Amino acid sequence: HAVQLTTMHGANTSSLTPKYFILSGIPRLEDAHIWISLPFCFMYVVAVVGNCGLVYLISHEENLHRPMYYFLALLSFTDFSECTSFVPNMLCIFWFSLKEIDFNACLVQMFFIHMLTGMESGVLMLTALDHCVAICYPLHYSTILTNTAIIKVGLATFMRSVLFIIPFTFLIKCLPYCRGNLIQHTYCDHMSVAKLSCGNVKINAIYGLIAAILIGGFDMFCISLSYIMIIRAVLNLSSADARHKAFSTCISHICAIVITYVPAFFNFFTHRFGGSTIPHHIHIFIANLYVLLPPTLNPIVYGLKTKQIHEEVMKLFSREKGI
Repeated sequence: HAVQLTTMHGANTSSLTPKYFILSGIPRLEDAHIWISLPFCFMYVVAVVGNCGLVYLISHEENLHRPMYYFLALLSFTDFSECTSFVPNMLCIFWFSLKEIDFNACLVQMFFIHMLTGMESGVLMLTALDHCVAICYPLHYSTILTNTAIIKVGLATFMRSVLFIIPFTFLIKCLPYCRGNLIQHTYCDHMSVAKLSCGNVKINAIYGLIAAILIGGFDMFCISLSYIMIIRAVLNLSSADARHKAFSTCISHICAIVITYVPAFFNFFTHRFGGSTIPHHIHIFIANLYVLLPPTLNPIVYGLKTKQIHEEVMKLFSREKGI
């Protein structure tokens, strides 16, 4: 831990801003980094292939040119971008001990990870609203969710994430750093960087909590409200077959919600209330799964549980086999 004990090696002493940080990887498990990297690498390959495949399929198959699949393509692009923003760098830490990251590059990585996490939550909320309109107002579905409306809500979700996360970078950039430059993490997380500062980081913690509530809390409220309306509408259907069909359209989305929010809430609460009861390396391991698990599992869930996508994949492979 010589790096941690040194006083800002490579730092600008006048502004107390380091030229670079050093990412430790997963602390206390340095000897197992190679073995830990293997499942993470496998998950990343699955995430890249699955999400890029879904985007390609939706863009090329006319049968999938509908609002639900547009939102799925947006979710897949977000997931691909999210895991790509940190996994290659993390694998370089595990495989080649390339732990140095430029200060500004660290800020950029932090911005994209948090922004894309908020974006993913927003897209799940939009998908819930799409299901709500499709089931509760089927006759007005095409007039409510036009291509123009989809573009507008997509841009609004993107801008919301950008505007909420930009202050993180300014708050981090303005802090003085005099507690070394070793980040006990595999990527530049907001509070992991802030803890290296000798300044007052209370506003960072408060703003992080506010942003999480305004983004995640608002999205969860909209998702819950949408499913309350969906359940009421489905229970009013007279046919059992119609009820089953309506519920089956939501299965993939419900799985995506569980995959995304359960690790997120677990990470959020253990980080703030776990204290010393949960070892730090467990926190870091959970933080990596929280960002990497949804991009890995979402394309698998949608590919297996969404009949239309499953059929189009089979058609695509049949055509390729014929060629």
